[in-house]
Amino acid sequence: MEDLEKAILLVYEPGAADPGLRAQAMAFCEQAKADPSALLHLCLDRLHRSPLVPVQFWCLQALYDVLVLRYSSLPPADLPLLRSSLLSLASDRPLPPSSPPFLRNKLVQVLAALIRLEYPTRWPSPFLHLLARIPSAEPLAVDMFARLLAALDDDLLSQDYPRSPEEAAAASRVKDSMRHQCVPQIARHWFDAVSLYRSSDPALAVAALDTMKRYVSWIDITLVANDAFIPLLFDLILAPGSLEQLRSAAAGCVLAIVLKRMDPRSKLDLLRRLRVSQVFADADLVLKLVTLITGYASEALECYKKLGSEEIEGSFSLELLEEALPSVFYVMQNCEEVDSGNVVDFLSDYVSTMKSPSQQQVAYLGQILEVIRVQICYDPAYRSNLDIPDKIGREEEDQMSERRKELFTLFRSVCRVVPDVTQLFIRNLLVNALSSSEMNVEEVEAALTLFYRYGETVSEEAIRTGGGLLGELIPMLLLARFSCHLHRVVALVYLETVTRYMKFVQENVRYIPHVLAAFLDERGIHHPNLNSLQDMVSCFTSVDWKSKELKCSGSEDGSQTFEAIGLLLGMEDVLPEKQSEYLAAFLNPLCQQVKALLLDSKVQGLEESLAKVVTLQQIIMALNALSKTLDVVLQILVMFPNIKPLRNKITSFLHRMVDILGTSIFPCLPVALEQLLVENEPKDMVDFLLLINQLICKFDTSVRSLLEEIFPAIASRLFVILSSDAFSSGSGANTEEIRELQELQRTLYTFLHVMATHDLSSVFLAPNCKVYLDAIMHLLLLTSCTHKDMLLRKLCVQIFVKLIKDWCTNSNGEDKVPGFRSYIIEKFATECCLYSVLEKSFEFRDANTLLLFGEIVLAQKVMYEKFGDDFVIHFLLKGLAAAHCPQDLVEQYYQKLQGNDIKTLKSFYQSLIENLKQRQNGSLVVR
Repeated sequence: MEDLEKAILLVYEPGAADPGLRAQAMAFCEQAKADPSALLHLCLDRLHRSPLVPVQFWCLQALYDVLVLRYSSLPPADLPLLRSSLLSLASDRPLPPSSPPFLRNKLVQVLAALIRLEYPTRWPSPFLHLLARIPSAEPLAVDMFARLLAALDDDLLSQDYPRSPEEAAAASRVKDSMRHQCVPQIARHWFDAVSLYRSSDPALAVAALDTMKRYVSWIDITLVANDAFIPLLFDLILAPGSLEQLRSAAAGCVLAIVLKRMDPRSKLDLLRRLRVSQVFADADLVLKLVTLITGYASEALECYKKLGSEEIEGSFSLELLEEALPSVFYVMQNCEEVDSGNVVDFLSDYVSTMKSPSQQQVAYLGQILEVIRVQICYDPAYRSNLDIPDKIGREEEDQMSERRKELFTLFRSVCRVVPDVTQLFIRNLLVNALSSSEMNVEEVEAALTLFYRYGETVSEEAIRTGGGLLGELIPMLLLARFSCHLHRVVALVYLETVTRYMKFVQENVRYIPHVLAAFLDERGIHHPNLNSLQDMVSCFTSVDWKSKELKCSGSEDGSQTFEAIGLLLGMEDVLPEKQSEYLAAFLNPLCQQVKALLLDSKVQGLEESLAKVVTLQQIIMALNALSKTLDVVLQILVMFPNIKPLRNKITSFLHRMVDILGTSIFPCLPVALEQLLVENEPKDMVDFLLLINQLICKFDTSVRSLLEEIFPAIASRLFVILSSDAFSSGSGANTEEIRELQELQRTLYTFLHVMATHDLSSVFLAPNCKVYLDAIMHLLLLTSCTHKDMLLRKLCVQIFVKLIKDWCTNSNGEDKVPGFRSYIIEKFATECCLYSVLEKSFEFRDANTLLLFGEIVLAQKVMYEKFGDDFVIHFLLKGLAAAHCPQDLVEQYYQKLQGNDIKTLKSFYQSLIENLKQRQNGSLVVR
């Protein structure tokens, strides 16, 4: 082995030598690049002679750098050798079949760079040279040609990426020359390759179809939309035994043909000739070809919009559109992976074309309403999370809120076109919800939400007079008692909907008792009648804590009463001066009681009287509900930081103040947070972290300085409470203490996740916080690989992904955290993203495991985008190779990794892992 090869191996094996020796190797390699001509000859020689993959890769990368950065310094006499050598490696003397995919891709990247520079002026025949050798060549040459076309598209021809003016000019030059010289031959090659290899080597057929799909947008459409290609493509799509990869690739080509830009009459003629309606008859096939279905429908709609006014063409385009609509509705209601945003945009566009809808269109609008209802329903899997909202429940609410925005826009459009149909639809939903005990929480919530949103589309006058069916629907709402009414999301939207239609009650005063009942009985704030409110309020604002007869039971703290008072005083119809008057009447007695209790406690001590503690608890709850007087409550915390009931009530009070006071609470936070950290136990620490999470979620980076100040105290306290044993996956013990520690552990990961996802990762790097970084990274890696709770592992993977994005550059520039890049590539990539998913316990049939797996795949994509070849080489050679992954699977993985379809990558990686598990009999043999 020569010195250069030894140096290259040291460069690509960072852990194999000490830093000094590796630095010498890097310098030696750089010295070899000094003379471009000598480097060219050296690299071409090693590519033909050296069997070492790192050496071959280094040579190809060096050639690429010369072409991109120093092409003008190459002697013209060297260029013929370079051209012939590259063409030979890509055709008649290709790299061996065992070559890893990244090596082949690097080769075609070099060849594409040379074509970009020289074709057609200085090098007129690269495509003709390759095409002439393909028919008699090995399948490997077919594969290399597909890779070349893909690389040329990625690096130059595709308009999906931003291009400089020089790149755009080069792309136009290459496209024009290819159209004139070789595109027909390339199209013929696609047809032959697909026909020849569809059965014997489907991967090659898929590769040919993929490149065809890329090129359709700028070549002559008749080369692919003809009597030869179209039957072939639909045979691959419709054949019962067709492989999914082939079916998907063929559908991608048909979609590219459908989306080809042309005038509307030509497009209409093309759509009619394609006969995509063959797909509509098979429901299972429709769900597999969602993108084709929705893309075809969108193009048919565009034709209808442009040609609808013309009798013949308008009729044909409407016929195509309405032929596709049932399949679009079916997809929206039955396919979880559909890009609902695009489909909703299409449906909104469709509704906007209607002026006086026909009977058939009215029926379609009814189906659109049903699609909306299905799409806005919560997943029943989150029912308990939404009822007593935890982090998962809050995330689901946030995500649903985003998903619903475009759907509500579509709903309003339908309401404007067919208000009567919409009212009848809502009426049927409410009647079904009231008459059926089978209607679940999610369906009732969706029905009420649509009724609430309908109120946005009608005038106040229509609400006031009960126009249309509103005169029937609103009383039905006021009297409604749903079987699932006690669930939080149903109760909330019910009260909001009642409020939306309050103008009707003002006009029809006979319904006022029903409104009051809705807010004050078990559907609202749980008070049986108004007559008892005054007595209860008086009780809580004039407690004689010195009395020997004081009842100390904490079962009724008055919070519901004061919540009701807060709601009533907050009504728009109450004048501001009256609001101030009523608030003073309630608050002044409460504040006076606090001051009196504090003064007395300085003399006698609070611990002597349980009655005083109970009284303070009740006052804090009242102030909490009425949202007032922060300073008074903080005085209690400073004086009595160790009394658990008071600490809990004050924490709850601070949660409310954060929402109400906004940034005005900042001056009070250091004192409050410092006191809440005093001698806190696991349960207290959970409450504390939840408060910190609320602050981060509400104020984002505005709390950075506060976090930098308190994070060391938080981290040190957590590592004291959570010993190393507490971080294990669980020992089977189920005592209350263990449960509290596990809850704290879950809350800790949520806290770290909230920090990372709110652009606060810099806090970990602050001078006074950095000492905890290694321990946190170790903890995150351990949990992401081994914890039994898959959702916790998912959180940890998401944290790593965010830190990679925040701390690592896309190039070889200086990262924010020295050594972090190597840690991710050498530890996280292999241990979490490969070895952990090969364990027996990683079961794809489990829903939470699938969620974790999706994040792991996304992490690989991010690492590839950030680290490029450094990640690829280590993961493929040190990871997959060590796991005895077959070379063809390694190659396919790398191909999918380079693509833009994360769902395809996820599906393939799952099949790869399952394949490896079968080979290893479910037991991991490498680490």
